[in-house]
Amino acid sequence: MTRTIPHFVGGSLLTPDAGRFSDVFDPSTGAVQARVPLASADDVRRVIDDAEAAQPAWAATNPQKRARVLLRFLDLVHRDMDSLARLLSSEHGKTFDDAKGDIQRGLEVIEFSAGAPHLLKGEFATGAGTGIDVYSMRQPLGVVAGITPFNFPAMIPLWKAGPALAAGNSFILKPSERDPSVPVRLAELFHEAGLPAGVFNVVHGDKEAVDTLLTDPRIQAVGFVGSTPIAEYIYSTAAAHGKRAQCFGGAKNHMVVMPDADLDQVADALIGAGYGSAGERCMAISVAVPVGEETADALAAKLAERVAELRVGPSLAEGVDYGPLVARSAVERVEGYIQQGVDEGATLLADGRGFTVPGHEAGFYLGPTLFDHVTTDMAIYREEVFGPVLVIARAADYEQALAMASDHEFGNGVSIFTRDGDAARDFTARVNVGMVGVNVPIPVPIAYFSFGGWKKSGFGDLNQHGTDAFRFYTKTKTVTSRWLSDTVREGASFVIPTMS
Repeated sequence: MTRTIPHFVGGSLLTPDAGRFSDVFDPSTGAVQARVPLASADDVRRVIDDAEAAQPAWAATNPQKRARVLLRFLDLVHRDMDSLARLLSSEHGKTFDDAKGDIQRGLEVIEFSAGAPHLLKGEFATGAGTGIDVYSMRQPLGVVAGITPFNFPAMIPLWKAGPALAAGNSFILKPSERDPSVPVRLAELFHEAGLPAGVFNVVHGDKEAVDTLLTDPRIQAVGFVGSTPIAEYIYSTAAAHGKRAQCFGGAKNHMVVMPDADLDQVADALIGAGYGSAGERCMAISVAVPVGEETADALAAKLAERVAELRVGPSLAEGVDYGPLVARSAVERVEGYIQQGVDEGATLLADGRGFTVPGHEAGFYLGPTLFDHVTTDMAIYREEVFGPVLVIARAADYEQALAMASDHEFGNGVSIFTRDGDAARDFTARVNVGMVGVNVPIPVPIAYFSFGGWKKSGFGDLNQHGTDAFRFYTKTKTVTSRWLSDTVREGASFVIPTMS
């Protein structure tokens, strides 16, 4: 009998025996390995009931004690790291080492969030007026929700949950139904670490569950990561229902390669950033922008050489550079983009279509694909492919390369490789993109800075992790306090108070 992946609600695993279900595949073999229940609107409302009931006591727990729960959680995840990584690999398809990196990047935000006692401190001003003090305090919102994607089933849930929990909120996670087991295990580990029942809940579902979270008045804030059309929908729907929303969408990350760059270093960086995790990363570099024909010709030759050496296979196999895509539909979608690139006139240097792994012919595999002479009007340049496809879009000079990255509708991440400090400094100041790398192929900020793209890549005023996360998950209350002697009698005043 097929295994059923449970919800985690009110501190317990909940496995329904009726209702709607979705299949969970092993991408390496193409076989169904489990099924996941899809919650109804009534199911979600019952989860919100539990979260709402648990939140006041958690909010009343002092921040230092909340932080200690996070620290115990860190120890438990490290204890179970290998089993969690294997579980993640088996449902997502990324390699074992990459799965461990997924978990570790999430833990770094938990580590940062353990600083909640400092991060939640308000401000205090004495003597703002005669006998008047003014101070502010940060208080939790209440019940908040995270809707997270398949491509980082540990990292992004932890990016959302860590600051939300540390700030005193209860949290409802709606993970991707494609790889839902690791989020459930994380919920169990939070509970084992001492998080009270109902403070962290995992509910599986599709649009019905999402819409319930977006419209229920008890949900105060929603965080989302996924495609741009869904990010726009969630942002606008949440805002229409009076909720805070922090939504991150698609990307088309460029790497500008200056003529003075070390092209061997560049080629290695592009291979890892473009094909790692089968290109299923919002921070993947999918467009190489070499400046000048000589640079472009040399880079294309080096990339073609390295692409031919990439090893693709089952996610848990030894020596594999990347594994399968998450679903058969993902393979078909990416193959459609490859055909569009050919039809639109790009030069196909490596074609990954029809790739199979002996013994795993039904797996969701796609070989590495490389295009050259891609122009800005082509679909493979304009749209997010989200697969192991790297394109070379040549620029005549630095200004054209800068404009290509700046003018694209996505503004998530960008990198420049150069030995010229002046060029790098100019680029970081002028490029119209939210996250920038200088000689860094994947410009993901560390946990105590914020993560977020611009333009069609991000919707909302505050970013993920860093201090922005604590601002997002708290509301500020400002108190003006005055203590007067019993002998002071000033009489009524009908004038607006001022600092004078």
